[in-house]
Amino acid sequence: MSEAAIQVKDLTKVYKLYNRPRDRFLESMGLSRGRTLSRDHYALRSVSFDVKRGETVGIIGTNGSGKSTILKIITGVLNPTGGSVTVNGRISALLELGAGFNMEYTGIENIYLNGTMIGFSKEEIDAKLDAILEFADIGDFVNQPVKTYSSGMFVRLAFAVAINIDPEILIVDEALSVGDVFFQSKCYRKFEEFKQMGKTILFVSHDLSSISKYCDRVVLLNQGEKLAEGEPMKMVDLFKKLLVGQLDLDTLEAKGPAGPAVIGTGDADAMWTPAFPTNPDINEYGDRAAEIIGYNILDAEGRSSNTIEKGSECTIQMRVLFHQRVTDPIYAFTITDLKGTDITGTNSLFEKVNVRPMNEGEIQEISFTQKMDMQGGEYMLSLGCTGYDGSDFVVHHRLYEACNVTIVSVKNTVGFYDANSQVKLLN
Repeated sequence: MSEAAIQVKDLTKVYKLYNRPRDRFLESMGLSRGRTLSRDHYALRSVSFDVKRGETVGIIGTNGSGKSTILKIITGVLNPTGGSVTVNGRISALLELGAGFNMEYTGIENIYLNGTMIGFSKEEIDAKLDAILEFADIGDFVNQPVKTYSSGMFVRLAFAVAINIDPEILIVDEALSVGDVFFQSKCYRKFEEFKQMGKTILFVSHDLSSISKYCDRVVLLNQGEKLAEGEPMKMVDLFKKLLVGQLDLDTLEAKGPAGPAVIGTGDADAMWTPAFPTNPDINEYGDRAAEIIGYNILDAEGRSSNTIEKGSECTIQMRVLFHQRVTDPIYAFTITDLKGTDITGTNSLFEKVNVRPMNEGEIQEISFTQKMDMQGGEYMLSLGCTGYDGSDFVVHHRLYEACNVTIVSVKNTVGFYDANSQVKLLN
């Protein structure tokens, strides 16, 4: 028996793109008079990798890099233009949850429909039915047509069917974040159970914490090509550089994944311009006696990045231009969750920094360096320059929710912060 559960060799997928719908018709009917009215778009270009039996492999990459296309070819939803895929084992796929469901059928009928499509007999599905219903936990709705379900109930049933069919190979595309927090917890426990049983798992996710925690190996794609594969954290690190345009693809190809180069701009002002996306609808206000004219987040290696590994150091920095004299400026940052709840933050007053009065036209550059022990997840960063006019508190300039911050974690605990507990068994 082959050691590889999945073998992908020189996989290529090309789509023909047309400027006008009529061009597609003319070319398909042979009426283009010898002209080529289409152009080729390579969704995948000569991608190769293997997934060993019992291995968990993740696929990451920018939007449009071909991640989902690979999974659809492996599961037979799409045909490749070139190359080959060999699968040794029975697959259950979580691609687009509920794909293949008949909206007129009840939940029970769809369970049998999907089980039959995967290759199980009625008797085998009968044996798994109770586990599926218990996992989905949608009550009597399982006897109602699926078209009457809420979106939450729909994805719960779809996930329950796919993951309780007991496949040899599980294919997952962005499906571990469905439902409420309790159902997500149940999904992750099942995922862990699959790993412990030695099942083969291949999954695509934008959740870098899940990629780091669950994968044995990661494949990094960009614009349809495989850039690298290797240890999860190394691939996540390359992906972070790729996201902010700091990965030299030519150097990466020459040196291999161990030695990518960082592209430097040579512009001193560039350090105050984030290399990651910022909030286009930023809420800014203040009397503008001072103005935040630049800011950035630097990871532990000094790269501009809003993706920070939990437990590592990062630096939040900002540049403030003073339009008027301010005698006692206060420089601050705040990190909130996506609901706006303050998680952490500080300012130069709290930290007892001796600031100096600033005159009109002067610029002050400030940095806050800290170890990031927040739980893995998505947060928002706000920046501010404030002060006092006599006894009155004054906001000179505040950038509220300037950008998001992603904390990548392989271990989360309870609450917002990790207390870094050391656990010992004393007997």
